[in-house]
Amino acid sequence: MATNFPVQSVLVTGSNSGIGLGLVKQFLRLPTPPQWVFATTLDMDGPKSKEIKELACQHQNLVVLQLDVTDLQSIKAAVEQVQRCVGECGLNLLMNNAGVISGNDLEKENAKDMADVYAVNTIGPLQVSQAFLPLLKMAAQRYPQEGLSCCKAAIINTSSAAGSMEVMLLWEIKMNIAYRCSKAALNMLTKCQSLTYPAYGILCVCIHPGWVKTQGMQEADLTVEESTRGIIHVLSTLSEVDNGTFVDWEGRRVPW
Repeated sequence: MATNFPVQSVLVTGSNSGIGLGLVKQFLRLPTPPQWVFATTLDMDGPKSKEIKELACQHQNLVVLQLDVTDLQSIKAAVEQVQRCVGECGLNLLMNNAGVISGNDLEKENAKDMADVYAVNTIGPLQVSQAFLPLLKMAAQRYPQEGLSCCKAAIINTSSAAGSMEVMLLWEIKMNIAYRCSKAALNMLTKCQSLTYPAYGILCVCIHPGWVKTQGMQEADLTVEESTRGIIHVLSTLSEVDNGTFVDWEGRRVPW
């Protein structure tokens, strides 16, 4: 059954491949697709951006932006491009999906690798959310209904059960210390956002997409299609009762 999810505008960071690209495809396939879908890629001219650029040629509502979530100038430029498109309608849904999966075991983990992973996975979503906040506020103010929803205004942070202190997903397979710590910190960031941004009408949730078959993860148990289809359905059902929670691609609560 097709998901009813009439969101007007959405931006998905890190959407030239993997889960991000899968999410963009799901939004474009909705019965009522968004008026604007913004996809972002780190390297606009790189081979990894070929598919998303070809998709943009087929869909007038898809705009591909260059974005480095660790670079404030790059973020500012992306905000200006989005603003030119959406105007006074603002941005309804920001999905902080850009991330790196890397890390070492306890013996080999080090400051440089840790800082690099944090810059993308934790500081990136903080900076991108700060920069797009005015456009999210604008969207929330224009929305006619009370309460919170992804159609009104929302920040969705792609986290992982690998960052859950209780679940410690796949510990036996890969320790990935930097990655786990960065996602645990992202969960805390989401919680902080959820205690601040609802005053402006903005919903804040973090989502675990499952263990997905992306690049280098072929042994995983979920396809990108299954994960992203589930995520879209979950997003369409979120409301104020879900603000500040950690859920998975099937809508189940994930322990912190």
